[in-house]
Amino acid sequence: MPPTPARYVMIGGFLGAGKTTSILRAAEWFTARGLRVGLVTNDQAGGLVDTALVRAHALPVEEIAGGCFCCRFNSLVEAADRLSQDTAPDILLAEPVGSCTDLVATVSLPLARIYGDRFTVAPVSVVVDPLRALRILGVPGAAGGSFSPNVSYIYRKQIEEAEIVVINKCDLVTAEQREALRGALAVACPGARVCEISAREGTGLDDWFETLLADRSSPRPIGEIDYDRYADGEALLGWLNAEIRLGEPGGREWDGNAMLTRLLEAIRAAVAGLGHEIAHLKATLSVEGDDYELAAANLVRSAAIAELSHRLTDPLDVGRLLINLRAEADPAILEVAVREALETVRGDLAAGVIHSEHFRPGRPVPTHRIPA
Repeated sequence: MPPTPARYVMIGGFLGAGKTTSILRAAEWFTARGLRVGLVTNDQAGGLVDTALVRAHALPVEEIAGGCFCCRFNSLVEAADRLSQDTAPDILLAEPVGSCTDLVATVSLPLARIYGDRFTVAPVSVVVDPLRALRILGVPGAAGGSFSPNVSYIYRKQIEEAEIVVINKCDLVTAEQREALRGALAVACPGARVCEISAREGTGLDDWFETLLADRSSPRPIGEIDYDRYADGEALLGWLNAEIRLGEPGGREWDGNAMLTRLLEAIRAAVAGLGHEIAHLKATLSVEGDDYELAAANLVRSAAIAELSHRLTDPLDVGRLLINLRAEADPAILEVAVREALETVRGDLAAGVIHSEHFRPGRPVPTHRIPA
């Protein structure tokens, strides 16, 4: 008998929406039901905090760098093949780059059309941070910083093409705010199913995950994508990925949890102080040689504070620091902010840069495009 097609589950959304936490919850939920799970992470560059977090949960993962799934479609299929050879997953969870849109036409429909014998494609989910969504969708009374029009255009197009809109972080907003956001979503993406969850708290997940397991993608036609606006919106975002070795073997021990939160706050203050809006800042600090022992922290807007999602249990003498920073700013500004923040908080700890890159994403050029 031929193998049963794997179910391709794509969970997208803008930077900082909580996609990785949601995907880890989904992996846990599917695994608890006896299903094998594989994950594919994706970014414009290598050295992903998301991949480190997935590995820390002992889940099989492939990382695709150098462009979104739409532009690295063949790499996505190859990554699925490698996972199939190693673990034969029933569920393939895919997290696209948070600044990409048009994923139904360039990923879901080509997979179903070209590789329908190998994949069943679940409805496309788009996770949203309610505070950011309220601002970008123009709900009266929404406070906080926002983005320029072409960056917001990407955000709106992500929501427009969603088959399921997942309002995450519902524990952080009032019932009135959730109701106002539902009204705005009914205009922005009519016909989409809307779920309310808190991935961090683990609430509201069952209905969403059951839909992903049972239903197939059946996308609605949407307005044409203006690729000039899309490309300009991505080009306005600065990208920084860095890996840094902190401390020395046998040297003095230090508190990695405190170091990580101080570092993110110093970076946030530097970027926000120049008037730039942070889309997402996240970092991990792992014990060198042990991918499973790490601290992880992130913040999702310039006005936010850093939150630890994973903690180190003991002080450490040497660790590996991964930083991923996305903001509407010149990438050179981000590089200076990270470097100066690290110098400020590390004290007498040795610091060696293993890898660092900062840039603006290039114009998206999809491998395939099949409009709904």
